[in-house]
Formats: sequence, structure tokens, C-alpha cells
Amino acid sequence: MQAEILIKIYDYICIRYKEQLRWEVQRFGNNQYQRGTITDEELITIYLFCVAFEEKYKIKSMHKFIKRYWSSWFPCLPSYQAFDTRLNRLCDAFALLLSDFLSTFSIPENKLRVALGDSFPVVTCSHKRNGKVANDITDKGYCPTKKLHFYGVKVHAIGYSRSGTIPFPQHFDITEASVHDLTALRFTLEALEADVSVLDKAYADAFLESTMQTNNSNMLLTPIKEKTGWEKVLRQFDKAYNDVYNKAASTIRQPIESLFNWINELTTIQNASKVRSSKGLKLHIFGKLAAALMILSIFNS
Repeated sequence: MQAEILIKIYDYICIRYKEQLRWEVQRFGNNQYQRGTITDEELITIYLFCVAFEEKYKIKSMHKFIKRYWSSWFPCLPSYQAFDTRLNRLCDAFALLLSDFLSTFSIPENKLRVALGDSFPVVTCSHKRNGKVANDITDKGYCPTKKLHFYGVKVHAIGYSRSGTIPFPQHFDITEASVHDLTALRFTLEALEADVSVLDKAYADAFLESTMQTNNSNMLLTPIKEKTGWEKVLRQFDKAYNDVYNKAASTIRQPIESLFNWINELTTIQNASKVRSSKGLKLHIFGKLAAALMILSIFNS
């Protein structure tokens, strides 16, 4: 069974590599790789296979696993140091694969398109320490859902709701941890083609709501914020309605949280404490998102 999975992944990667990936990944000199050197296609296959099906999340554990159990399939497997370096150089290839997997899903025209969106943290270190990894793309931020201060980045996602299962993502964006969710997704939401978008309080914005309605007849629904400065009697006046409305909105939004939990349980994407470079962080994020979306697309029977 595992051999069939490995072959299917390798076949898909080879096709995509010839069509596009080889023109987009980092270029190397003519003599960079000699005969008998592992190929980019094999490296990408190893990473996706180990993350998605073998619960190997660290580069070192992937290398040990392949060397011990699949060495006859990958006879040119290099040393761990070369393996790690080559994978980091291929971080852009995983971003392109992620885009491919995102494009495999669409909502039938006769179905109501309900978009769900939110963000989750990818933590490089605790907020109590000085973040020294990938400072060009990370900083200090706060995740209200987890009540967590951290150094790292945020992954912002939008997906279409599906009956009886987790949403299928349509868009991912990566920002520094300090970037507000509304700022990160404003332009994406303004152009989003959907009938209804159900988001959390962070996206409550009258101008955004008006723009979405004007551009694509996309109705924005967010929980009702309690206005500051209101007297207690005024807050109590609409409390029953607000509570029911907010509970309904939270229930509709719940599947996006389930999607994030599923991705994290499958890939441990939110823990990036072992990352040591910007390319390594990009590989960690794009590689693990690609592994998760691969299961939802080409392995979704």
C-alpha cells in the first residue's frame, strides 16, 4: 500500500516538474548535480510522503526513515546536510504545488458558496525570548484564539464550506505575526467570489462589507461586537438577539477551526521551533500545507 502511494506521489511530481516546477525553482549551474545525484522530483516526493503518510515532520527524521526503509528506492540519497540544503532550496517549488492543489476544488454553480476564513500561528519561539530566526519574515504577535504571545508568522486561510466535512481551502497568505487579520485579507475578501462570507470579529468592517457586497454580491457576516461606552440597560436590550446571532455565526465558522486542527495534527505545522533560516521556515509552511492539500485533492477518494 505504501509503495503504491509513493509511486502515485512521484508520478504526479514528475509531471508537474516537467510542466512548470523546473522553470520556477532556484537555478543551479550546469555542473551543480552530476550523474548519480538525487533529483528534485525525488526530494519533493520524499518530503510529501514522509509528512503526509509516515508522521515524519523533521528533516532529520525523514532522512533516517528513507535511509533505513526505502534506500533501494532512493539509492542516491545524499548525506543529511546535503539533503537538508537541497530541500530548503526547493521551498518555492512547494509553494507552487500548494497553488496547484488549491485549484483542484470548485463549488458547483447551483450550490450556495459559503466562505469561511481565519488565521493560525506558526511559532518559531516564545515571546519571552528574542526571535532570531527568519527575522525578515517573522516578528512578535498575539493569537487571541489560543491567548498566545509568540514570535513567528500567521497563516491566513479562506475556504468554502462543504456539507459533512472540513472546508476546502481556496486561499492561503503568510504574514508577520503582528499583522492584523483584516489587514492581511482585506484585498482578497474584496475580490472573493462567494454568496456569503462568515468570519470572526476581527473582520468586522463597514467599508469592507460594503465593498464585498458591491463587487460580488458577497454578504459579510461577523459576530456582533459589544460597543464600548454603552450603558448596561442598552447592552441588555439586545443581548438575547446578539447571543443567538453570535452563536449561529460561531457554529457556521466552526469547520474552519476543524480544518486548522486537522492540518496541525497531520503536519505539526504550528510548531516551527527547529527552523533555522528563512528558506527553512518557508519549506516548513509551504511543504506541510502542500502535504495536507495533497491528501484533500489527489488522495481524496
